[in-house]
Amino acid sequence: MTNILHISASSRAEDSASYRLSLQVIAQLRKAHPDAQLVSRDLWAEPLPHVDFQYSNALSRQQGGAPHARGLSSLEWSDLLIEELRAADAVVIATPMHNFTVPSVLKAWLDHVVRIGVTFNATPEGKIGTLADRPVYIAVSSGGWRTGERARQPDFLEPYLRAILPTIGLKDLHFTSLEGTAISVAPDYAKRG
Repeated sequence: MTNILHISASSRAEDSASYRLSLQVIAQLRKAHPDAQLVSRDLWAEPLPHVDFQYSNALSRQQGGAPHARGLSSLEWSDLLIEELRAADAVVIATPMHNFTVPSVLKAWLDHVVRIGVTFNATPEGKIGTLADRPVYIAVSSGGWRTGERARQPDFLEPYLRAILPTIGLKDLHFTSLEGTAISVAPDYAKRG
């Protein structure tokens, strides 16, 4: 293993439970592969544009579109993010659960890397991923419990990632979670209610 791609999707950055959990995963990977390079992408520090006219038209072979504030069109962002993903021998995703699913910044990243004719092909049998499989470690934090007996909220995050990542060829998925992170503050919210 020579390259680890670290995707962080929490607005709390280094204070985030999912981020700290992902650092533990990275430490274990680096213990086994001390020479591995780390490529980090903080989706809140540098938000991605939503896919736009140029991206959509490129898929249908038309021209058009406007550049993002950083000068890259959403199609160019897509190319860059897909190259980062292709270069990775392992991927570590740090994500909180927002409203039962992934945060919008992670959804935007997925919209860029799940691209017909590039990371998957549409066939009569369904979508076939074109990326070589590699381990993907997903560190999830949630304010409440999303699994087990104490779960009181639906979980669309894990099923969604288990569906979308194999679409592009990434099937070796490993989920680690830290749940109930907001439970200690719940009584305060109830009092304010």
